[in-house]
Amino acid sequence: MANKAPKILVFSTEKISDPAIDLAGLLKMHYPPTVYSIPLRCSSSVKSRWIMHAFEQGFDGVFIAADGTDCSYGESCVDKTAAIIAQTHEMMKAKGIEPARLKMAALCSVCAEPFVKHMKSFYEALSKTPA
Repeated sequence: MANKAPKILVFSTEKISDPAIDLAGLLKMHYPPTVYSIPLRCSSSVKSRWIMHAFEQGFDGVFIAADGTDCSYGESCVDKTAAIIAQTHEMMKAKGIEPARLKMAALCSVCAEPFVKHMKSFYEALSKTPA
């Protein structure tokens, strides 16, 4: 990926992490322009097939901006999301996709700065990864 800018797909949550992404924009915090976001109700609603489809469509990395313990849809959200990520990592290995191309972190609604830091570091890591 040395010659092209890595594309990152972010699955964010409507009530928790999406406001942080919006706040980063409002505060004019800069992160790579090749970051795209899709909102979900809960991070545990993401599907492994959606993540795999993103890789098939040319995304270099997928980031799950998880609810953490703040999820209004259930206390087991973190565990469910982690299980989906683990299952997807296995699918990625089977397809020869480096599992490091899928990341997850809990972001609260005011975590604009952590979101930007995650995107910059993930972008840098993907830039160093061979295609």
